[in-house]
Amino acid sequence: MDRPLVLDGGLSTELESRGHDISGTLWSAQLLLDAPDAVVDAHRAFLDAGADIVTTASYQASAEGFSRAGIPFATGQELIRRSVELARRAVEESGREALVAGSVGPYGAMLANGAEYTGDYGSVGVDELRDFHRPRLELLAEAGVDVLAVETIPSLAEVEALLAELDRLGHPAWLSLTTDGLLTRRGEPAGEAFSMATSVSSVIAVGVNCTDPSGVGLAVDLAVEFGGKPGVVYPNSGEGWDAVHRAWLPASQGLLLGDVDGWLRSGARIVGGCCRVTPDQIRSIADVVRP
Repeated sequence: MDRPLVLDGGLSTELESRGHDISGTLWSAQLLLDAPDAVVDAHRAFLDAGADIVTTASYQASAEGFSRAGIPFATGQELIRRSVELARRAVEESGREALVAGSVGPYGAMLANGAEYTGDYGSVGVDELRDFHRPRLELLAEAGVDVLAVETIPSLAEVEALLAELDRLGHPAWLSLTTDGLLTRRGEPAGEAFSMATSVSSVIAVGVNCTDPSGVGLAVDLAVEFGGKPGVVYPNSGEGWDAVHRAWLPASQGLLLGDVDGWLRSGARIVGGCCRVTPDQIRSIADVVRP
Protein backbone atom coordinates (compact mmCIF):
# COMPACT_ATOMS: atom_id res chain seq x y z
CA MET A 1 0.00 0.00 0.00
CA ASP A 2 1.49 3.31 -1.11
CA ARG A 3 -0.37 5.26 1.58
CA PRO A 4 -2.65 4.48 4.53
CA LEU A 5 -6.28 3.90 3.59
CA VAL A 6 -9.36 4.98 5.51
CA LEU A 7 -11.88 2.25 6.21
CA ASP A 8 -15.55 2.91 6.89
CA GLY A 9 -17.25 2.64 10.30
CA GLY A 10 -20.24 0.85 11.77
CA LEU A 11 -22.62 0.06 8.90
CA SER A 12 -25.30 -1.32 11.21
CA THR A 13 -24.92 1.75 13.44
CA GLU A 14 -25.51 4.06 10.49
CA LEU A 15 -28.52 2.06 9.32
CA GLU A 16 -30.00 2.09 12.81
CA SER A 17 -29.46 5.86 13.09
CA ARG A 18 -31.53 6.22 9.93
CA GLY A 19 -34.48 4.46 11.55
CA HIS A 20 -33.99 0.89 10.31
CA ASP A 21 -34.59 -2.10 12.58
CA ILE A 22 -31.45 -4.23 12.85
CA SER A 23 -32.45 -6.06 16.02
CA GLY A 24 -33.00 -9.44 14.34
CA THR A 25 -30.49 -12.25 14.12
CA LEU A 26 -29.38 -11.14 10.64
CA TRP A 27 -28.60 -7.56 11.73
CA SER A 28 -27.86 -5.36 8.70
CA ALA A 29 -27.98 -8.36 6.34
CA GLN A 30 -31.78 -8.34 6.73
CA LEU A 31 -31.81 -5.02 4.86
CA LEU A 32 -30.22 -6.66 1.83
CA LEU A 33 -33.67 -8.16 1.40
CA ASP A 34 -35.93 -5.49 2.92
CA ALA A 35 -34.29 -2.14 2.09
CA PRO A 36 -31.34 -2.42 -0.33
CA ASP A 37 -31.42 1.30 -1.16
CA ALA A 38 -30.87 2.06 2.52
CA VAL A 39 -27.68 0.00 2.44
CA VAL A 40 -26.43 2.05 -0.52
CA ASP A 41 -27.22 5.28 1.33
CA ALA A 42 -25.33 4.11 4.42
CA HIS A 43 -22.29 3.22 2.31
CA ARG A 44 -22.50 6.65 0.70
CA ALA A 45 -22.42 8.35 4.09
CA PHE A 46 -19.03 6.81 4.82
CA LEU A 47 -17.71 7.45 1.32
CA ASP A 48 -18.77 11.09 1.57
CA ALA A 49 -16.94 11.24 4.90
CA GLY A 50 -13.71 10.19 3.20
CA ALA A 51 -13.62 6.38 3.38
CA ASP A 52 -11.33 4.71 0.85
CA ILE A 53 -12.83 1.29 1.59
CA VAL A 54 -16.44 0.28 2.23
CA THR A 55 -17.35 -3.12 3.65
CA THR A 56 -20.31 -5.09 2.37
CA ALA A 57 -23.38 -5.82 4.50
CA SER A 58 -22.42 -9.50 4.63
CA TYR A 59 -20.91 -9.79 8.12
CA GLN A 60 -23.98 -11.70 9.29
CA ALA A 61 -24.79 -13.19 5.88
CA SER A 62 -24.09 -16.92 5.69
CA ALA A 63 -25.90 -19.90 4.21
CA GLU A 64 -26.55 -21.34 7.67
CA GLY A 65 -27.59 -17.99 9.13
CA PHE A 66 -30.06 -17.33 6.32
CA SER A 67 -31.43 -20.85 6.66
CA ARG A 68 -32.04 -20.34 10.37
CA ALA A 69 -33.94 -17.16 9.48
CA GLY A 70 -36.15 -19.06 7.01
CA ILE A 71 -34.49 -17.71 3.87
CA PRO A 72 -33.96 -20.33 1.12
CA PHE A 73 -30.41 -21.24 0.14
CA ALA A 74 -30.60 -19.78 -3.37
CA THR A 75 -32.03 -16.52 -2.03
CA GLY A 76 -29.26 -16.32 0.56
CA GLN A 77 -26.62 -16.73 -2.15
CA GLU A 78 -28.23 -13.95 -4.16
CA LEU A 79 -28.28 -11.66 -1.12
CA ILE A 80 -24.55 -12.16 -0.56
CA ARG A 81 -23.93 -11.21 -4.19
CA ARG A 82 -26.28 -8.26 -3.75
CA SER A 83 -24.20 -6.97 -0.85
CA VAL A 84 -21.31 -6.50 -3.28
CA GLU A 85 -23.51 -4.92 -5.95
CA LEU A 86 -24.87 -2.38 -3.46
CA ALA A 87 -21.42 -1.40 -2.25
CA ARG A 88 -20.25 -1.01 -5.87
CA ARG A 89 -23.28 1.12 -6.64
CA ALA A 90 -22.50 3.39 -3.71
CA VAL A 91 -18.90 3.81 -4.88
CA GLU A 92 -20.03 4.64 -8.41
CA GLU A 93 -22.62 7.14 -7.21
CA SER A 94 -20.07 8.81 -4.93
CA GLY A 95 -17.76 9.58 -7.83
CA ARG A 96 -14.78 8.58 -5.67
CA GLU A 97 -12.17 5.91 -6.17
CA ALA A 98 -12.75 3.41 -3.40
CA LEU A 99 -12.35 -0.29 -2.74
CA VAL A 100 -15.04 -2.78 -1.79
CA ALA A 101 -14.21 -5.20 1.04
CA GLY A 102 -16.34 -8.31 1.42
CA SER A 103 -17.19 -8.65 5.11
CA VAL A 104 -16.74 -12.16 6.50
CA GLY A 105 -17.86 -12.35 10.11
CA PRO A 106 -17.07 -15.23 12.49
CA TYR A 107 -19.10 -18.34 13.13
CA GLY A 108 -20.19 -16.82 16.43
CA ALA A 109 -21.95 -13.95 14.64
CA MET A 110 -24.30 -16.45 13.01
CA LEU A 111 -25.16 -17.85 16.45
CA ALA A 112 -26.29 -14.33 17.50
CA ASN A 113 -25.58 -15.07 21.16
CA GLY A 114 -22.37 -13.12 21.70
CA ALA A 115 -20.10 -16.07 20.93
CA GLU A 116 -17.94 -13.97 18.62
CA TYR A 117 -16.73 -12.27 21.82
CA THR A 118 -15.89 -15.53 23.58
CA GLY A 119 -14.92 -17.95 20.82
CA ASP A 120 -16.92 -20.62 22.64
CA TYR A 121 -18.38 -22.73 19.83
CA GLY A 122 -18.80 -25.93 21.80
CA SER A 123 -17.71 -28.98 19.81
CA VAL A 124 -17.41 -27.15 16.48
CA GLY A 125 -13.88 -27.72 15.18
CA VAL A 126 -11.62 -26.53 12.38
CA ASP A 127 -13.14 -28.75 9.67
CA GLU A 128 -16.67 -27.58 10.49
CA LEU A 129 -15.51 -23.97 10.51
CA ARG A 130 -13.91 -24.39 7.10
CA ASP A 131 -17.17 -25.81 5.75
CA PHE A 132 -19.10 -22.90 7.25
CA HIS A 133 -16.90 -20.15 5.85
CA ARG A 134 -16.12 -21.60 2.40
CA PRO A 135 -19.38 -20.75 0.53
CA ARG A 136 -19.42 -17.08 1.54
CA LEU A 137 -15.72 -16.58 0.83
CA GLU A 138 -16.18 -18.05 -2.63
CA LEU A 139 -19.34 -16.06 -3.37
CA LEU A 140 -17.81 -12.75 -2.33
CA ALA A 141 -14.66 -13.41 -4.37
CA GLU A 142 -16.72 -14.42 -7.41
CA ALA A 143 -18.87 -11.30 -7.00
CA GLY A 144 -15.76 -9.18 -7.44
CA VAL A 145 -14.80 -7.72 -4.08
CA ASP A 146 -11.38 -6.10 -4.09
CA VAL A 147 -10.45 -7.69 -0.78
CA LEU A 148 -12.04 -10.05 1.74
CA ALA A 149 -12.42 -8.50 5.20
CA VAL A 150 -12.14 -11.50 7.50
CA GLU A 151 -13.02 -9.84 10.77
CA THR A 152 -13.90 -10.14 14.45
CA ILE A 153 -12.24 -13.56 14.69
CA PRO A 154 -12.06 -14.68 18.34
CA SER A 155 -9.97 -17.87 18.44
CA LEU A 156 -6.96 -19.70 17.03
CA ALA A 157 -9.15 -22.53 15.74
CA GLU A 158 -11.18 -20.15 13.60
CA VAL A 159 -8.02 -18.38 12.43
CA GLU A 160 -6.61 -21.76 11.36
CA ALA A 161 -9.81 -22.61 9.47
CA LEU A 162 -10.04 -19.28 7.70
CA LEU A 163 -6.36 -19.14 6.74
CA ALA A 164 -6.64 -22.61 5.20
CA GLU A 165 -9.58 -21.43 3.11
CA LEU A 166 -7.91 -18.14 2.16
CA ASP A 167 -4.77 -19.99 1.10
CA ARG A 168 -6.85 -22.30 -1.06
CA LEU A 169 -8.88 -19.45 -2.56
CA GLY A 170 -5.96 -17.11 -3.23
CA HIS A 171 -8.06 -13.91 -3.16
CA PRO A 172 -6.62 -10.83 -1.40
CA ALA A 173 -7.81 -10.65 2.20
CA TRP A 174 -7.08 -9.16 5.57
CA LEU A 175 -7.33 -11.01 8.86
CA SER A 176 -8.62 -9.08 11.86
CA LEU A 177 -9.07 -10.48 15.35
CA THR A 178 -11.22 -9.24 18.18
CA THR A 179 -8.95 -9.24 21.19
CA ASP A 180 -8.82 -8.62 24.91
CA GLY A 181 -5.47 -6.94 25.33
CA LEU A 182 -2.85 -9.24 23.83
CA LEU A 183 -5.08 -12.30 23.96
CA THR A 184 -7.76 -13.60 21.64
CA ARG A 185 -11.26 -13.53 23.07
CA ARG A 186 -10.71 -17.23 23.71
CA GLY A 187 -7.75 -16.37 25.96
CA GLU A 188 -4.99 -17.49 23.57
CA PRO A 189 -1.87 -15.50 22.55
CA ALA A 190 -2.92 -13.17 19.73
CA GLY A 191 0.66 -13.12 18.46
CA GLU A 192 0.32 -16.80 17.60
CA ALA A 193 -2.72 -16.03 15.44
CA PHE A 194 -0.90 -13.26 13.59
CA SER A 195 2.13 -15.52 13.07
CA MET A 196 -0.10 -18.11 11.41
CA ALA A 197 -0.86 -15.59 8.65
CA THR A 198 2.76 -15.02 7.62
CA SER A 199 2.82 -17.97 5.22
CA VAL A 200 -0.47 -17.12 3.48
CA SER A 201 0.49 -14.81 0.63
CA SER A 202 -3.08 -13.74 -0.14
CA VAL A 203 -3.39 -12.15 3.33
CA ILE A 204 -2.29 -8.55 2.73
CA ALA A 205 -2.79 -7.16 6.26
CA VAL A 206 -3.42 -8.34 9.82
CA GLY A 207 -4.82 -6.57 12.84
CA VAL A 208 -7.76 -6.04 15.16
CA ASN A 209 -11.32 -4.77 15.10
CA CYS A 210 -14.36 -4.60 17.35
CA THR A 211 -12.03 -3.99 20.27
CA ASP A 212 -12.01 -1.21 22.85
CA PRO A 213 -9.79 1.64 21.58
CA SER A 214 -7.75 1.55 24.79
CA GLY A 215 -6.49 -1.95 23.96
CA VAL A 216 -5.73 -1.40 20.29
CA GLY A 217 -2.27 0.18 20.43
CA LEU A 218 -0.44 -2.86 21.80
CA ALA A 219 -2.47 -5.17 19.57
CA VAL A 220 -1.40 -3.26 16.43
CA ASP A 221 2.24 -3.49 17.47
CA LEU A 222 1.82 -7.22 18.01
CA ALA A 223 0.02 -7.76 14.69
CA VAL A 224 2.69 -6.01 12.64
CA GLU A 225 5.57 -7.65 14.52
CA PHE A 226 4.28 -11.23 14.47
CA GLY A 227 2.32 -11.08 11.22
CA GLY A 228 5.06 -9.46 9.20
CA LYS A 229 2.44 -7.58 7.18
CA PRO A 230 0.84 -4.11 7.21
CA GLY A 231 -1.61 -3.50 10.04
CA VAL A 232 -5.35 -3.05 9.86
CA VAL A 233 -7.17 -1.49 12.80
CA TYR A 234 -10.79 -0.53 13.33
CA PRO A 235 -11.91 -0.47 16.95
CA ASN A 236 -15.41 0.10 18.20
CA SER A 237 -16.48 3.28 19.93
CA GLY A 238 -15.38 2.03 23.35
CA GLU A 239 -18.88 1.00 24.35
CA GLY A 240 -19.47 -2.61 25.39
CA TRP A 241 -22.08 -4.98 23.96
CA ASP A 242 -24.35 -6.87 26.34
CA ALA A 243 -25.36 -9.88 24.24
CA VAL A 244 -27.91 -11.08 26.80
CA HIS A 245 -29.89 -7.84 26.89
CA ARG A 246 -28.82 -6.79 23.36
CA ALA A 247 -27.83 -3.34 24.55
CA TRP A 248 -24.75 -1.08 24.50
CA LEU A 249 -22.92 -0.26 27.72
CA PRO A 250 -21.20 3.11 28.35
CA ALA A 251 -17.66 3.61 27.05
CA SER A 252 -14.70 3.74 29.40
CA GLN A 253 -12.74 5.64 26.77
CA GLY A 254 -13.82 6.74 23.33
CA LEU A 255 -11.95 6.82 20.05
CA LEU A 256 -9.19 9.42 20.37
CA LEU A 257 -7.57 10.93 17.28
CA GLY A 258 -4.20 10.83 19.00
CA ASP A 259 -4.52 7.06 18.94
CA VAL A 260 -4.70 7.10 15.14
CA ASP A 261 -1.27 8.74 14.84
CA GLY A 262 0.15 6.01 17.05
CA TRP A 263 -1.43 3.22 15.02
CA LEU A 264 0.03 4.67 11.84
CA ARG A 265 3.47 4.90 13.41
CA SER A 266 3.15 1.25 14.44
CA GLY A 267 2.55 0.17 10.85
CA ALA A 268 -1.21 0.36 10.39
CA ARG A 269 -2.09 0.98 6.74
CA ILE A 270 -5.86 0.49 6.96
CA VAL A 271 -7.60 2.50 9.69
CA GLY A 272 -11.30 2.94 10.41
CA GLY A 273 -13.97 2.06 12.92
CA CYS A 274 -16.31 -0.74 13.86
CA CYS A 275 -19.46 -0.78 16.00
CA ARG A 276 -20.91 2.62 16.91
CA VAL A 277 -18.32 4.54 14.87
CA THR A 278 -20.14 7.10 12.74
CA PRO A 279 -19.39 8.91 9.47
CA ASP A 280 -18.44 12.01 11.45
CA GLN A 281 -15.78 10.02 13.30
CA ILE A 282 -14.53 8.52 10.03
CA ARG A 283 -14.24 12.06 8.66
CA SER A 284 -12.05 12.94 11.64
CA ILE A 285 -9.91 9.83 11.09
CA ALA A 286 -9.55 10.75 7.41
CA ASP A 287 -8.30 14.20 8.43
CA VAL A 288 -5.54 12.53 10.44
CA VAL A 289 -4.66 9.87 7.85
CA ARG A 290 -4.68 12.43 4.99
CA PRO A 291 -3.63 15.72 6.67
